[in-house]
Amino acid sequence: MVTPIKPYQLIIGKLLPFVLIATVDVALVIIVAKFWFGIPLRGSIFLLFGLSGLFVLTTLGLGLFVSTIFKTQQQAMMTAQFFFFIPFIFFSGFTFPIENMPKLVQYVTYLIPLRYYIDIIRGIFLKGVGITGLWNQALAQVRQ
Repeated sequence: MVTPIKPYQLIIGKLLPFVLIATVDVALVIIVAKFWFGIPLRGSIFLLFGLSGLFVLTTLGLGLFVSTIFKTQQQAMMTAQFFFFIPFIFFSGFTFPIENMPKLVQYVTYLIPLRYYIDIIRGIFLKGVGITGLWNQALAQVRQ
C-alpha cells in the first residue's frame, strides 16, 4: 500500500496477467477439442470467450478474496484448495451428475460458479445454444 499507485490499479495489475493466461488457456482448449478430439463447436466462439471471461473474473475475485485473508501464500493455497477447488470439482456436476447427489448437496451446488460454467460450455460447444438459452447461467455467475 506504500506504492504511488491507486488501490484499483494494484488490483488490476495483479489480476490482468491471470486474465491473459486464462484467455490463452480457453483458446488452447478450444483448439485441442476441435482439432485433436474432433468435437464440433456448434455455438458462437465470441459468446464462449465472453462467458468464459465472466467465469474467470468470478474465480479471480474469489482468489483475490482468499489472498486478502491469509498472510502467506502457502496458507492461501491450502485453504483455496481445500475449501474451493476440491468442492468446486466434486459439486459442480463435472465429476458426478448433480441429479445423483443428495438433495442438501444439490442446494449447495447453487453456490458454485463452476456449476453454471459447465452448463454454459456444454450449451455453447455441444448444443449451439445462444445467450437467450444461457442467460440464467450467466446471471448466476455475476451474482456469485
